[in-house]
Parts: sequence; structure tokens; C-alpha cells
Amino acid sequence: MDKLESVAQRIAQLRLVRHFGRVQTIRAGLIGVEGLTAHASVGDRVQIALPEGQLGGEIVGLSQRNAQVLPEGTIEGLSVGAEVELVFAPRISPCDAWVGRIIDPLGQPLDGRPLPQGLVARSFRTEAPPAVTRKRLGERLATGLAVFDTILPLVAGQRIGLFAGSGVGKSTLLSQMAKGVQADVVVIAMIGERGRELREFVEKTMGPEGMARTVIVAATSDRSPLIRRRAAWAAMSVAEHFRDQGKHVLFLADSITRFAEAHREIALAAGEPPSYRGFPPSVSNLIMALAERAGPGPEGTGDITGIFSVLVAGSDMEEPVADILRGTLDGHTVLERAIAERGRFPAVDVVRSVSRSLPDAATAAENQLIARARAALGAYAESELMIRAGLYAPGSDPKLDEAVRLFPQLDDFAARRSASTSDSFAALEAALRSPVRGRA
Repeated sequence: MDKLESVAQRIAQLRLVRHFGRVQTIRAGLIGVEGLTAHASVGDRVQIALPEGQLGGEIVGLSQRNAQVLPEGTIEGLSVGAEVELVFAPRISPCDAWVGRIIDPLGQPLDGRPLPQGLVARSFRTEAPPAVTRKRLGERLATGLAVFDTILPLVAGQRIGLFAGSGVGKSTLLSQMAKGVQADVVVIAMIGERGRELREFVEKTMGPEGMARTVIVAATSDRSPLIRRRAAWAAMSVAEHFRDQGKHVLFLADSITRFAEAHREIALAAGEPPSYRGFPPSVSNLIMALAERAGPGPEGTGDITGIFSVLVAGSDMEEPVADILRGTLDGHTVLERAIAERGRFPAVDVVRSVSRSLPDAATAAENQLIARARAALGAYAESELMIRAGLYAPGSDPKLDEAVRLFPQLDDFAARRSASTSDSFAALEAALRSPVRGRA
């Protein structure tokens, strides 16, 4: 019966009338097309005839005379007068059989195997559920990483940011979360990644066990900004498909920075002026609208727990994308290069990281342990330069004395893998109970 319904849906999507136009102008990366303005809308896709094959594009502007189209690939060989077909707003049709698969942002398979289509076609850009209908944050989730089971807890429906520079273990941490966090389905948006990394991530980093519950939506760095931007929307639409079935979905986006950069290219080509350190004004709403689609679902549905990575140069948390996202989410995790350089992974800077699920996500006793650990780490961080310079004198400050004593154990704890949340808290309590140096 499902096959018959799928065929019926395909038939329903067939266009009885096809609309064509002609290339009128080719200028500065934008293609002017005449003959489509009576039927086209901003966001619609087109197919442009080339001497060899076809070129996709998206309408980014309209006037009474023509439509401005941003191409999805190279325009080499394109000439004035080329035929352009309007294919209207693209949609994606996820289904349960997509689990374990790798797809592109238009819902086409990237792993060389046929990809079944779902019965419901979804828009790429949908509104977040109405705020008054959404559930509250859910239960604490086991992550397999002690620091996230305790000091920086993650709960169902929470949205956190992962802020990191290049080469500090961001992708490795995301893969650990993808394999370790409690979830029914994992959806990963790989936006602007290097092409050689995709297969390595799937086969080596994720492995068969991780891919068994994962859908990957990938747009490599060589794809057009239209495709790279659409990767985040497509992945979120897939996550919403599973959320609406009542499932708990873990959504990972790597990275929101490249998502915003792709939008910047598109917006500037369409004539939007840069204003926010080179980013157009529309980037704020773009990022916030994507983040709001994640989170707790309405009553009777599941949740989307979101982890959004942000590339920050020199740990600059005030750069535009980081600043926008940090104010939108329910917590942020900072990966510090100095910690990675001394060999501790994940290189989480606990002092600069926050989970807004606290204190509700922990018991009173657990919150006391967390507060004590944060106080010790904070005191050590404030005086670290003095300690490393040899200017610290034991006995002058009892709080700093305790911080210095506990720091090695807490630093080791932050790198610990864990089998359960209770095991993580037991390890944290043991670290805080460590004996004074020189005593048995």
C-alpha cells in the first residue's frame, strides 16, 4: 500500500503546465531571466539549458521585467537567450528509510543507492512550532562524556552552541555526541566540509554503529552557496519528520558559521548591503529562525535536541555569528586551543561554558558538587598566570590552595568517558575528595 501511495504522490506532483523563460542578462554572477515574472516567486528554483546539460539556480529577486537568478554552479557556456524552466519552490520528502543514508540538500542520495521518498513533501523553510504549544525541556540525557553528564548537562529539547577554532577537536567531539547521546535518530548537517572528510567521517569517525541511527545531509565546500545554505534547512526538515512521529532527535549542525557565510554570499549578490561586520542584516533572523525550529516539540510530538557548532577565530566570542547564536540558545560550550595543545580532549573550557538547563537538570546534592567544581576551576583560571610564573605562595589564600590541589583531578575528570550519569557524578565526587598533596 505504501508503494501505491508513493506512486500516487509522485503523480500528484507532476506539473500539467510548464513555464519557460529566456536568459536576458548575465552580470556579476546574477542571471536576468525574462518571461517568468507572472508565475515566479522569490525562492523558486529554475533549470537553465546549457550546451551540455542543465544548470540549477534560485530566484533571489524579481522586478516587473525580469527575475534575478543566482546559479548553483559555473555559468561557463551560458549565453543570452538560453531557455529557462521554472520548477517552483523545492520541497523535500523524508522517510524512515533515510536512516543510515547520506543525502544532498535537495534530497538526492550521495551514497550511490536508490533513495525512497516519503509520502509528505516538506518545505525547506518552515515556521517553528507556536511557542505556547511547546513542551518544557525534558529529562537529562546521558552523553558518554563525564563533563556533559555533570557540570554541563544536556537535556531533551535543549539547544547548545559548540564554539571552537579550527583544529581543536570540534568534529571529534560532535561524533562522540552523535554516538553517545541518548536519541532515537541523529540528523547531521555537514555544511561546507572538505570533500575528502565526508567518507572518513562516515566510515572511520561514525562507523557502522553510529550510522545505524543517523541521517547525514552534506554539502561540501565546492558546492554553490545556495546548496550549502540549503543543507541546514534540509537537515532540519528531516529532523522535524522524525520529531512529528514522537521520536527524540539529536540534530548536529557543523557549522552555523559556514551556513551564515553562504547566506552572506547570496544576500550580497542579491543587493543586500553588508552592515554587521560584513554580514547582511538578514543573517540574524536567518540563524535565529533555524535555531527556533529545534527544541521541544508541541504536545504529542517528540523533541529536537540541537548542537550547533560555530567557528570562532582566536576564541573571539563577540564575532557576529557567535554573538547571535549565543543569545538564542540554551547554553554554550567553548573549546579552548590552549587546552587542546596540552593534550586534553575534549578541550572544553568549563569556566567559560554554561548549560542553562541547570539547576533544574540536577538534584540539590549534584548541584552542590557542580558548584564546588566550578568554583575551584574558576579560582584556578583567575590565578593561572601567577601560578605558572611561580608567584603563588601556598597558605596565602585557602580557596586558591584548594583550587590548586583539585585542578589536576578536575582536569583529568573533564577528559573522562562515562558509562552513565551516576558514574560521572561518582567520578566528580571522587575528584573533589582527592587527598591533600603529601598525605596518604
